Amino acid sequence: MTARAEFRRSRARLAVTTAAAALAFGAPTQAQDIPTFNTYGVPGLIDMPSAEMAPDATVGLSYGRIDQSNRGALTFQLTPRLSGTFRYAGIADFDDPNSNADGVYYDRSFDIRFLLFTETGIRPAVAIGLQDFIGTGIYSGEYIVATKTLLPKLKVTAGLGWGRLGSYNPATTLGERADNLLGSGGLPTYDRWFRGDIAPFGGLSYAWNDRLTLKLEYSSDAYDDESARGGFEHDSPVNLGFDYRLDNDLRLSLYYAYGSSLGFQLTYPINPKTLGIPGGVEPGGLPVRRRAEASADDLGWTAALDAYEASTQKRLISSLEKDDLSIDGYRLEPRRATIRLRNSHYGRPSQAIGRAARAMTRIMPDSVEEFTIIPVENGTPMSAITLQRSDLENLENDAAVEMLARTAITDAYGKAPAPDIQVTPKFTWALTSYYEYSSFDPDDPLRVDVGAQIGGTWQITPQLELSGALRKRVIGNIQDIDRVSPSELPRVRTDLPFYAQNGDPKISNLILSYYGRPGPDLYGRVSAGYLEAMYAGISGELLWKPVGSALALGAELNFVRRRDYDQMFGLMSNTTEEPDNDTTREIPDFNGHVSAYYDFGGGYQGQMDVGRYLAGDWGTTLTVGREFANGWRFGAFATFTNVSSDDFGEGSFDKGISLSIPVSVGLGTPSRRVETTVIRPITRDGGARLGVPGRLYNNVRTWHEPEIADSWGRFWR
Repeated sequence: MTARAEFRRSRARLAVTTAAAALAFGAPTQAQDIPTFNTYGVPGLIDMPSAEMAPDATVGLSYGRIDQSNRGALTFQLTPRLSGTFRYAGIADFDDPNSNADGVYYDRSFDIRFLLFTETGIRPAVAIGLQDFIGTGIYSGEYIVATKTLLPKLKVTAGLGWGRLGSYNPATTLGERADNLLGSGGLPTYDRWFRGDIAPFGGLSYAWNDRLTLKLEYSSDAYDDESARGGFEHDSPVNLGFDYRLDNDLRLSLYYAYGSSLGFQLTYPINPKTLGIPGGVEPGGLPVRRRAEASADDLGWTAALDAYEASTQKRLISSLEKDDLSIDGYRLEPRRATIRLRNSHYGRPSQAIGRAARAMTRIMPDSVEEFTIIPVENGTPMSAITLQRSDLENLENDAAVEMLARTAITDAYGKAPAPDIQVTPKFTWALTSYYEYSSFDPDDPLRVDVGAQIGGTWQITPQLELSGALRKRVIGNIQDIDRVSPSELPRVRTDLPFYAQNGDPKISNLILSYYGRPGPDLYGRVSAGYLEAMYAGISGELLWKPVGSALALGAELNFVRRRDYDQMFGLMSNTTEEPDNDTTREIPDFNGHVSAYYDFGGGYQGQMDVGRYLAGDWGTTLTVGREFANGWRFGAFATFTNVSSDDFGEGSFDKGISLSIPVSVGLGTPSRRVETTVIRPITRDGGARLGVPGRLYNNVRTWHEPEIADSWGRFWR
C-alpha cells in the first residue's frame, strides 16, 4: 500500500471512529447545557449579551418583541468558540423614509462573537462580540463581556458596550464614532468598531430549577432611535424577566423592560450534531451468507460463465429491488463480481453499499471473493468500492470501522462494466406539490406560493436524460410584488416581479443533460434548455476530483438568453430596460467560473468561485460550510465583484446563509432528498449566478472519501 493510500485509509478510519463515537455516546444536548438567549437571539440575559456559548453546532431560532420592536434571529454555533447570527427586525411606528407604507422599519443584520477565555474555577468566561457588524443600522454595537458561575444555579454577567450598547449612561469615550446611516450598509463598519461612548452593563441569572430561570439586568441600551422616531419610553435601565423551558425544549421568555414595556420571546434550540443519522424504522437488510468450507475453490461453474452471469444478474436485480436499489451494469468473473449500483433511496451512501454487498454474498458463486461496487450518478461511475467477501463473512457482527479498514475506495474510471440500457427506466413522472417563497420585501417580509407540479424524466441513455417540470399556483401572493428596485446594472434578478406576475402556469425547467467521464479523476456535464426560471441556454462543466483528495477543481461556461416573463417557451433579447426611463443595458451572452473546493475535515468545507456573473461583473464568491454525518448542513457565502457598493445598491455586495435539512428527518425513513433554504438579505443584480441544476461537485463527493467514511456507521444497517 502506498503512503498516499495509507493516509487516505487512516483519515477514513478516524472519521468513521469519530462518527461512531458520536452516535454511540452522544446523547442529545442536555437542556441545562444550552444557555438562555436574549432578545437579539444570542446567549444572554434580556437585551444584553453574556459570555456563554451554546454547545458546538447548536442552531438557535428565536422570535421576540419589546414594545414595537420585533426581532427574529437564527444563530449558529460555528465552532465551540465562534458563533454567528442573522437577524431580521421590524419596528412599528418608526418615523423614517425607509419605513414601508405601514410605518414599519425593517432591518437586516449579522452578528459574530468569539469566546476569548473559557470559565475556570477562578476565571470567568470572557467573550467579544460585533453586533450588526456589516451594517450601519440601528442595532450596530460591540461588546466585551464576562460571565461567572458563583453558585451552581447563580451566574453573574458584566460587560462594556460600544455603539448601541454604549448609549445609556456612558462611563467614558474612546475616539469618535460616526452616526448610524439607516437604510444603507452591507460593508464591514470596522472604522466604527469599539469607538465612541463606552457604557457598562450587567446582570444576574438564577436557575430556579431545570426549567425556570430568573433574570435581572442593567441595560446600557438607551433606545435612542426608537425614542426619537417611534415614541418608545425609556424610564429605567433595569429589566427583569424569566425563561421557561417546555417539554420539547421550546423556551418561553417574558420580560418587563425599561420601566415601560412588556416583552416576550420564543426560542427553539436544536443541535444537528447530536440528532443522529435519520432512518432506522426501515426493514433491515439481508444477512451475509457464509460459504461452506473449501467451497471457494470450486470453479466448475465457470464452464457456463455466460449463463451464470445472466441468471445471477436477474436474481441480483430482484434482490436489490426489495432494498430500493438497482443496477444498470454487471460483470461476473471467476474470482470477482462488479456491479454498477444506482441508489435513489438511501441518504447515507454507506447504507446502500452495505446492502448491495450483503445481497451479493447470497447470490454470487462461492469462488467469487472480490466484490467491486461502482455507484453511478446520472449514469456516470463515481468511484469503485472494493470489498473482500471473506471480510463480510467474518466482520458482520463487528464494528463497521473494521470493515472500512479493509475496504478500498478508488477511481472507477475504466473499471465499470458497460451500462445495460434494459434496466434503465425509460420514463418516470410524478404529480407533487411545491412551494416558493420571497423574503425581505419591505411591503411584505414573507411571500409564499403553494401549488401543484407535474414533473418527469426521460432516460434516453444511462448518461443522457431529458427532465422538466410544469407548475401551477394554487394559492399565494408572490405575484403581488410590485416594488421594482432601482439598479445601475443590467436587470438580471431585480426584474423578478415581472416573472412573478406573469408566470402562472409556468415551465420551471426543461433540460437535456449529458454526464460523462472524460478521463481519470475527471467528470463532465453538458446541459441545454430552459435552465431556470429566468434563463435558457447551454451550460458546460468539467470537474477534477480524485477519490481520496480533499481538493477539487472545476470550470463552468454558460451561454444564456432571457426567458419570456410568462416562463413558457418564449425567449427575449438580452437587452433590459429601466421601467421609469429609456435606459437600456445588455446582459452578456456568456458567463462562467473556475472553482476550487476543499474539504478541511471535521465537516468543514470551503469553496471559491472566480469568474463572470450574469450582469457581466467579474469577481469571486467565497462559501464556507459545515456538514454533519446525518446530512444537515449550514453554510454562508459572500460575493465580491468589480461593481462598487454604490452601483450594487442596498446591501453593498451579495451575501447570505443556507441551511440544508434531509427530508428523512421528518419521515424517519431513508431518503436522498434534501431541502435547502437560502437566506439572502437582499437580491440585487451584482454577483448573480445562473441557477443550473445537476452541478457536479456535490454528487461526485457523495461517493468519495471522506463522505463515505463519515457515514460508514450505517454500513451494516
